[in-house]
Amino acid sequence: MKGKIARKLWDKLWEDYSTRVSYAQTYQQMIAQAGGTVANDHIAFRSLRLVIDSPEGKKNLGIEYVGGIAEALGYSAAGEYTFADQKLYARHYQHPEQDRLDLPKLFVSELIVEELPEAIATLIHQTVSSDCRGNGLLDVQTVKSWIDHVAADSEVEPIVGQLQGVFTRPWLPPQRSVVEAVNSVTQYGAWVLLHGYSVNHFTGYINRQNTPQYPDIESTARGLASLGVPMKAEIEGSLGVGLRQTATHAVTEMVTTIDDTSGEVVRIPWTYAYYEIAERHPVEVAPEKWELFAAFLGRNAQNLFEMTRKA
Repeated sequence: MKGKIARKLWDKLWEDYSTRVSYAQTYQQMIAQAGGTVANDHIAFRSLRLVIDSPEGKKNLGIEYVGGIAEALGYSAAGEYTFADQKLYARHYQHPEQDRLDLPKLFVSELIVEELPEAIATLIHQTVSSDCRGNGLLDVQTVKSWIDHVAADSEVEPIVGQLQGVFTRPWLPPQRSVVEAVNSVTQYGAWVLLHGYSVNHFTGYINRQNTPQYPDIESTARGLASLGVPMKAEIEGSLGVGLRQTATHAVTEMVTTIDDTSGEVVRIPWTYAYYEIAERHPVEVAPEKWELFAAFLGRNAQNLFEMTRKA
């Protein structure tokens, strides 16, 4: 049942994400018109390694939270990655029913707030402590209990509705000056203050396209570009390392901030998300034993993190 809940949840998040990121719709239509299949290799989420006080006690806003939700859905951690220069840490998660239910991997990262300059870390902490929008942060153990007690298909939809609320911004809109100050040090941090746990990107899986019109990542990227989609100039990775990735540019949205002087809501343009495409290749895991590379590459991810940098 956990796999069914996850499948339904990711479908719901895809609906919201693809409405906001039109490039994902363009990809979907392009592959469908070529008679191919659209599948997602992974979904990426961002977070903050930071503990705050709440009426229910201390809450961790990082991988402990998002990864805990993933584990409640049956996922387990399968790899970890450190990005020292960007003060980021990440894990990827896989589901035991990945193939049977066509479940994407999850790539969850967190900003190590304590390693930032003290003034910036304080601004972030003050902003995310305004945890008073809707139900705020869900308790991971409560979520696990909900999921563990689902016994019938009819009970899936209500749980999915609750879980959708996790992947939003649970704190109040940040002050505009705070966003700009944080962005001057960490664009990742500014992004999380504005978008919270919203999907950072979905990833089209080249290997599953099954269409001779777009047999590889190069032809797929060219196809998207020909349809007017702005694409990253480079393809990260290589055949030898098992993973090649590229992405569209990030879309820009009007986001909600608070004016420092008037205290009124002010909407400003900011980057939201991009759509990634990925192609996986076999790697030699033992002498004469080859397996499709199933993990991620730190250098690739480090470069793709920059796709949400505000111009």
